[in-house]
Amino acid sequence: TGVIIGEIDDELLIATNNHVVEGAQDLPVCFSVTTDNPDDSVVTAEIKGTDPNHDLAVISVKLDDITDGIKDQIRIMEIGSSSDLALGEQVVAIGNALGYGQSVTSGYVSALNREIETEDGTTNTYIQTDAAINPGNSGGALLNMQGQLIGINSAKAAATGVEGMGYAIPIDTAAPIIDELE
Repeated sequence: TGVIIGEIDDELLIATNNHVVEGAQDLPVCFSVTTDNPDDSVVTAEIKGTDPNHDLAVISVKLDDITDGIKDQIRIMEIGSSSDLALGEQVVAIGNALGYGQSVTSGYVSALNREIETEDGTTNTYIQTDAAINPGNSGGALLNMQGQLIGINSAKAAATGVEGMGYAIPIDTAAPIIDELE
């Protein structure tokens, strides 16, 4: 999953997680749009830059590879502010849960500035939400109720007896790193 964050020159820029693209030989991107020919929605991307320590990556798609019909339907995400979030605020997580296709879940911010240690031993600060973030949602959007990007979905706590513990990289942390990776 990824989030369309910008357009420069002849490329469309997409933010995602490093763990989504790490080790990829081919990088197909499928735009979730309505079209008469679903094959038109799949194009090849290339990695622009990665930051494994923050689990962020930026990939790009050549605009010439996207059909006009698809271009007419896609939009660049409006960036919000994660520092304006409050506990209990409602959020929406968008992704490709379990690889089934587009999924949308809603929930609430259950913690701010939650420090989590990843499998590789890196510790970062996240937005914690009970919006379902399942495998395949990584790199997707965490939105506020104004539809603004406030986080990049990244991880979930998965253990017996654990429910509703999903994590997103705050956009105020991610945005400057993404800018550098472009």
